[in-house]
Amino acid sequence: MSGTSATSVAVALATPKQAYEISGPLDPATFYPRSGPLPAVTAVREQSGTWDTIGRTRRLILSGGGHVIETITDTDSPTYFAYELSDFQKLFGLLVSGARAEWRFERIETGTQISWTYTFFGKPGRNWIVALIVRVLWAPYMNKVLPPIAREVSRRAAGTTI
Repeated sequence: MSGTSATSVAVALATPKQAYEISGPLDPATFYPRSGPLPAVTAVREQSGTWDTIGRTRRLILSGGGHVIETITDTDSPTYFAYELSDFQKLFGLLVSGARAEWRFERIETGTQISWTYTFFGKPGRNWIVALIVRVLWAPYMNKVLPPIAREVSRRAAGTTI
């Protein structure tokens, strides 16, 4: 199934293992603010356990009154994890059949490069508008969200042994 993707990259002053272990459990409500028409994540509900195991699910509550379900599909510590998103509400529920997020952690000279890729899968006949939303709204949003996550990873890693 083809979709429309956007990728954001940031560097954390941490090892890949630290970046992997710290970033996964971070509270999305702290790092995903409202941005224009994109709603904020306001709470996490019904999390089925620690956010590090294939099959774990959680419901993200959005400021616009909707929600989305995340399910971990892949883990390969300390380099990769991915999750699928389903049950979109409101406008996105009309436009997309689902989405997939992938996080990669690669050792570089200055720490760890974190690459976050989001792919949205448009419903039939709606790929063009999904592509426009991803390009105009979602890609810039990702570039606002990831740097604070990388800074928090760096801050927490500073208190541990690299």
